[in-house]
Amino acid sequence: MDYFPLLLVIFASVFQGSFGLGMKFMPPLKWEAWWLVHSTFALIIIPSVWAYLVVPDLFGVVTSASPEATIKAMIFGALWGIGGIMFGKSVPYIGLSLTYGIVMGVCSAAGGLIPLFSIDNATQLPEFPYIIGGVIIMLVGVAITAYAGVLKDKKQGETQQKINLKVGLIIAILSGLLSAALAIGFAEGKSIGAIAEQAGAISRNGSLAIWVVVLWGGFIVNAGYSIFLLAKNNTWSSFSTPKARKAYMWSIGAALLWFGALGIYGQGATLMGKIGDAIAWPIMLGLSLIVGNIWAYLNKEWDGAKKPFNIMILGVLFIIVAVIVMSIKP
Repeated sequence: MDYFPLLLVIFASVFQGSFGLGMKFMPPLKWEAWWLVHSTFALIIIPSVWAYLVVPDLFGVVTSASPEATIKAMIFGALWGIGGIMFGKSVPYIGLSLTYGIVMGVCSAAGGLIPLFSIDNATQLPEFPYIIGGVIIMLVGVAITAYAGVLKDKKQGETQQKINLKVGLIIAILSGLLSAALAIGFAEGKSIGAIAEQAGAISRNGSLAIWVVVLWGGFIVNAGYSIFLLAKNNTWSSFSTPKARKAYMWSIGAALLWFGALGIYGQGATLMGKIGDAIAWPIMLGLSLIVGNIWAYLNKEWDGAKKPFNIMILGVLFIIVAVIVMSIKP
């Protein structure tokens, strides 16, 4: 494998693992107000501006795509949006660490394996055993990391009461499957990227036209849910909350990091060729989990939890091995 595409995916994982920092600075805005601003920038404004700058006649490219490709891409984007909402619904049942681990594991596996098996004669590809082996090792690493997070929560007295473990697990698994729809939507929208290339965009930038379409579906769900909560909770006044400037800045900053990750990931996956959709997604999610834990460590979230931290390091080693295995070029 050419190292440049892999470096792009690694770079994307740094952005992906860092965007959540912005959510620590949500007050004094209500969640639904902060999230509506974040979604508008992350899913509409930033992708559209970036794509407009590097894809000639972006509007013509998007409207030239077949209705089937456009609708399918938007549907997968909407499914991803539903998965994100279900993530939040699962946390009260089984806690943040376990929810995050399950969703990351299922999402990384499904987001890599579904595009893989959509390739003709996928099992005959020389990369096939390495991809399957890497995904399995990645799942083990994510599971170990999630277990370490659960132990940390217990040790620090942050464990939430498990209202219904069975329901929480079902919601988390469904969330992971639906969250993988973002990677699947990108793979299904390759014809849009091809039209962008025909219009004069270089290969890796054609991927940005795909995201413009996919993320419209995600925006409809996320914006719709935010507006529903604003109406339900009557929190429209949150937008004019005094001293909210910092919260607004973090909302937009997190959006830059989030789509920065997705945009760079799309470029790396495109340059990897037909197997890019199968390996770039789990690599990015696995490495972003490491980046997220680095930030957690720097913020002293692992203080007083030496044993869970050591277990987490073991999980990190598994994830690194998984990335190496999936990066092998037979």
